[in-house]
Amino acid sequence: MILDQKELYLSENSQSLPEKTKLKEAMKSESDENTSKTTSRRNVGLLYDERMCNHFDPLDDYHPETPNRIRSIWNKLQTTGITDRCVILDAKEAEDKQLLSVHSAKHVNQIKKISSKSFNSRNNIAARLNSIYFNEGSTEAAYLAAGSTIEVAKRVASKELHSGAAIVRPPGHHAEHNEAMGFCLFNNVAIAASYLLDETPEFGVKKILIVDWDVHHGNGTQKMFWNDSRVLFFSVHRHEFGSFYPANDDGFYDKIGEGAGAGYNINVPWENGGCGDADYFAAWDHILLPVAKEFNPDIIIVSAGFDAAVGDPLGGCRITPFGYSVLLKKLTDFAEGRIVLVLEGGYNLDSIAKSTHACLEVLLEDKPLTGSSETHPFESTWRVIQAVRQKLSPFWPTLACEIPQKIIGQVAPPPHTLLSSSDSETEDDKAPLKLKNIADLLSKLKVDADEECDASCSWRSELSNVYIWYASYGSNMWRPRFDCYIAGGQVEGMQKTCPGSLNKTLPNEILWKTFPCRLFFGRDSSYSWGPGGVAFLNPQTNSQLKTYLCLYKISLEQFNDVLFQENVLSLDADSSLFDMTTLNDISKKEFSSQEVVKDSWYGNVVYLGKDQDIPIITMTCSGLAIESFKSGKLPLRPPNKSYANTLIKGLVEGEQLSEEEAIAYIDAAAVAELL
Repeated sequence: MILDQKELYLSENSQSLPEKTKLKEAMKSESDENTSKTTSRRNVGLLYDERMCNHFDPLDDYHPETPNRIRSIWNKLQTTGITDRCVILDAKEAEDKQLLSVHSAKHVNQIKKISSKSFNSRNNIAARLNSIYFNEGSTEAAYLAAGSTIEVAKRVASKELHSGAAIVRPPGHHAEHNEAMGFCLFNNVAIAASYLLDETPEFGVKKILIVDWDVHHGNGTQKMFWNDSRVLFFSVHRHEFGSFYPANDDGFYDKIGEGAGAGYNINVPWENGGCGDADYFAAWDHILLPVAKEFNPDIIIVSAGFDAAVGDPLGGCRITPFGYSVLLKKLTDFAEGRIVLVLEGGYNLDSIAKSTHACLEVLLEDKPLTGSSETHPFESTWRVIQAVRQKLSPFWPTLACEIPQKIIGQVAPPPHTLLSSSDSETEDDKAPLKLKNIADLLSKLKVDADEECDASCSWRSELSNVYIWYASYGSNMWRPRFDCYIAGGQVEGMQKTCPGSLNKTLPNEILWKTFPCRLFFGRDSSYSWGPGGVAFLNPQTNSQLKTYLCLYKISLEQFNDVLFQENVLSLDADSSLFDMTTLNDISKKEFSSQEVVKDSWYGNVVYLGKDQDIPIITMTCSGLAIESFKSGKLPLRPPNKSYANTLIKGLVEGEQLSEEEAIAYIDAAAVAELL
């Protein structure tokens, strides 16, 4: 167009031939230069809108899902000149019909009206949800996040742009059909994918690859395409056998989809924190990329959470900005490089800004990647990858072959032995928040500021004079170990310090009893003791078995604090986990139970009877987890030496068994089959 206009100018002004020739040569040079610039980088769309910052927690200025998340990214992209090299798109609000493609009318209406409700009403609704807050800006932000994701996806799918990034919040991948959860109000990625598949046939998008590299499992997105072969959903996440948020079995590798969608749902569930570049590269090279080649998607949407990044306070993993750029670069070989990045989690402002910047550089193809990742994957990483390949091989023949031993034999030290550095810390080094229920860990999320103290003090006051026998069968049988849960501290062998109960009065009454239950050991590692199994109790009675339990007389308030600590939850809670109503409910029958912390390792409270007319209660894993231990889905494993020694000390110092008898008792429980 510029060349034509200049030629017209020449004709109209009747320049001499030599002058025309010189000017045409200059125009040709300019045109060639512009063409070179155009082909040297791709048209990349970028969308950000400050209005999405109007959604914030009105009760907690330090909530991790803060407006500064997207501000920090945008500032980084501006200062580095990325915004000048991208096509800046205008944000748009989603239409209700687009939201209804994946969400129920009840859910859409709730979010649509939530900001117009009163302050207390919003907080009451949020309190009934899992890790959610609302304010007067929530509705607009949620509609903008979903609509803006659609806008970027539409521009890329229509080939107007080669790729794009939606810097949006609130995030979306936890949001389910009928419920907000995990900081997510609408499922932005699922809404955009549904729009491309069902509303815009002119774009020719028939197959979509969704890659979710957020550190948490994308439970909402998984469920929305569970039966749909048009969407290949791939989620790599920290799982820890269901103890990491969202703390259920949905993210396990055996969840592969059903019906037409069987084989099109791929979960890579890390068994531990500390996973970094090498672990993710291995998952890409040995699972995702071979399957993506067979699937041959028309477009790729990345649920780009950056909470697996170095330094993230919630993730506890160690991907570098270079690592993210490599993961993205590997995806550009598919779908003609048509990729849409959509922000999900990420709570270290520096990490998410640098990681997003690195990814935009890849999409723009302006600069070569620089960096290195010299470490190897963890041994557990190879174990997970092999399990995933075996499960999915009937659907994807490319996964049927075995990975050469020379590859899987190269492993990094276990994560608990890694040393921290100035810019990289493992979970054991820094102990980032281990998500079971984000709302429990960050208890101020759901509480009216004026009512919080009163609520907390109220339940504690009510339960401080109610006494129970807490029956311990594991390391708490040793009195010094149990005292850590009351007074705080740690004993030899423990890797973490206990904060202790708010009521630090130590028990002065102790009993020993035996019960006809099954003691067993499971899990690969634990928060307090590191590698090795820990004790669980199968509360099904068996008259031939004899399990030793040490009973401590403590208040129901203190028992709640033990529950909080056993399940890695905050003591600063506005309500108890186990109250008088629940105690009365389960006290009607011996060995009845109630799961008070859903899907957690020690969230199931069991009633064992009474002594001196005082209830005896203990805690163990859920019945579902016990069945998983029986079937082999969860690993049975003997305890490590330090952990076993605490049990032995408890039995010996409690004058229940000799040292030899105690060792034999623990050894027998560790190897016996769980029936």
